[in-house]
Amino acid sequence: MTDTEPRTSGTSEGGPDGWSRRAEPEQPEAAGAWAVLLPAERYGAERLVHHDTLELTGLDGAARPRPGEPVAVLVDEPLRLVALGRVALTTGETREDPDDPQSEAGPGALVVTYTRRTLDEPVPVTGLTLAGPVTALDPAGWRSLADRIGPPPARRSWLVSLDLPIEAASPAEAVRLFWSYVQELGPRELPAFVSPSGDELAMQAFVLGVEANQDPEEDD
Repeated sequence: MTDTEPRTSGTSEGGPDGWSRRAEPEQPEAAGAWAVLLPAERYGAERLVHHDTLELTGLDGAARPRPGEPVAVLVDEPLRLVALGRVALTTGETREDPDDPQSEAGPGALVVTYTRRTLDEPVPVTGLTLAGPVTALDPAGWRSLADRIGPPPARRSWLVSLDLPIEAASPAEAVRLFWSYVQELGPRELPAFVSPSGDELAMQAFVLGVEANQDPEEDD
């Protein structure tokens, strides 16, 4: 997944890098740091669509990081580092039954604001044992993980397109059907074509967040 242009939220890893040594003086020193383990399915979903934040629920009984503390986001089997972030304000309490205000309250979602992502090129991690979906780290341990990512790559312009043959009675209807197909099928089924600006001959097709060959003759 290609990084987007810097946003007003300041979470784009191509813009202000919250974990670079240059930006560190702007951030207050946190009391602790954390490792968050993503399930394989969630990792796949994060690669399909760009998000500024990572929201995790169902962490009952897990340690609760405090807003502002740094987070390393990892996936397992094998253990790899895929992102860095910082804990944002939580969404507050949630109810076991949202329709029953008297039902037992539980902790709200853990929200992590991304500051650096390596979703497409995970960094192997060794010598780290995680105690569950959320594991406390000492700041030095977190820094050791963060240093493995290195600086963000240089940004460039890309052309991304999606071509669908659609039968319709008018151009307006064709456009409506186009957006219906996009919403229904999404990045899990529709190939998107991407090339560097000015070099359309280098076009590649991507499905499920990875390069996918669309020439059936080359599969034979």
